[in-house]
Amino acid sequence: MRHGEVFNPEKVLYGRLPGYHLSDRGRAQAQAAADWLAHNDIVYVVASPLERAQETATPIAESHGLPINVDDDLIESWNQFEGERVSPGDGALRDPRNWPRLRNPMKPSWGEPYDEIAPRMMAALNRAREKAAGHEAVCVSHQLPVETLRRAMTGRKLAHLPLPHSRLCNLSSLTSFTFDDDRLVRWGYSEPWGI
Repeated sequence: MRHGEVFNPEKVLYGRLPGYHLSDRGRAQAQAAADWLAHNDIVYVVASPLERAQETATPIAESHGLPINVDDDLIESWNQFEGERVSPGDGALRDPRNWPRLRNPMKPSWGEPYDEIAPRMMAALNRAREKAAGHEAVCVSHQLPVETLRRAMTGRKLAHLPLPHSRLCNLSSLTSFTFDDDRLVRWGYSEPWGI
């Protein structure tokens, strides 16, 4: 699951910076996801150590009477633009001094490589599967790690346009994987907040 909307009036790329919490809308999104999952057979809830992921996991864990576990492999990918405004038109992307950081979108050159994100996310997924032992687990992470995991699990190329419209991972969305033993038998995507 991707976390809900973050309160970010400065519109910076907050990445792994501490102190970024859910907005009121983000808390409503997290509650919508918890309501959506209320009757699922969830026995394990785990989240990135970052505040926004923990806050998104809270209503899900509470509705199932479970603690929130932490898995550092679910953390946001690192990024050289962390703390900077990167919105098109007025941010770091328009500054020619930053263009060398953008030289290779297939890696990407500005942050954690996709081929490093995928195995750490797969490891977190497998640990959650083991903890759930035939039941369901919820893992709360961040957009790029979730998108990279989905691409890895479904045999797609990891490299993609680093733009939100090119990713299937909206705020508070659920990307699900169903296994038969160790074999992925299906995956799904839902947006409880969008209902």
